[in-house]
Amino acid sequence: MNGSAATGTGDFDFFVGTWDVANRRRTDFLDASSEWEEFPGVTHGSRHFDGSAHFDEIDFPTKGSTGLTLRLYDPGLARWSLYWASKRTGTLFPPVTGAFRDGRGEFHGDDTYEGTPVLVRFVWSGITGDAARWEQAFSVDGGTSWLTNWVMEFERRRG
Repeated sequence: MNGSAATGTGDFDFFVGTWDVANRRRTDFLDASSEWEEFPGVTHGSRHFDGSAHFDEIDFPTKGSTGLTLRLYDPGLARWSLYWASKRTGTLFPPVTGAFRDGRGEFHGDDTYEGTPVLVRFVWSGITGDAARWEQAFSVDGGTSWLTNWVMEFERRRG
C-alpha cells in the first residue's frame, strides 16, 4: 500500500478517482445455495486528512440506489474503521475495523442481517494502479466459517 508502515495513513490512496465496478452478490447473504446477481456500479473516491480519511460514493444505476463509505484511520490503535451507509436507510452501519498487511486489507465487525447476528469481513486485495477487488463475507458461527456474499471488481476509469 501507499501508507507509511509506521502510521497506515495513505492505505486507501489507491482508491482516489473514478472506478467502474462489476458487482456480484448473492440474492440471500446467508444462503450458500442462493443465486448470484450481477450489476454495474460507478464509484468516486477521495482522500482527506492527509491520507488518514477516505470517502467514496457508489452509484448502482440499474438498482436505482447509491451508498457511501467513510474510512477513518486511528493512529493510536493503528487500524482503520470503515463505515457504510445506503441511501435506502440513511444511517451508518456498524463499522468494520482492521488494517493492511502485505497488500491485503482485512476488516471485521459485528452486525445483523435480517435479524440474524453476523460477523462481517471485508477484504481488499488485488490492488494495482488500475484495479482492485473487494469482498464481503458473513459468519453466523463466530468466525469458524465464512460465506462470501458480495464481490466487487474495480477498474479505474480513464479520461
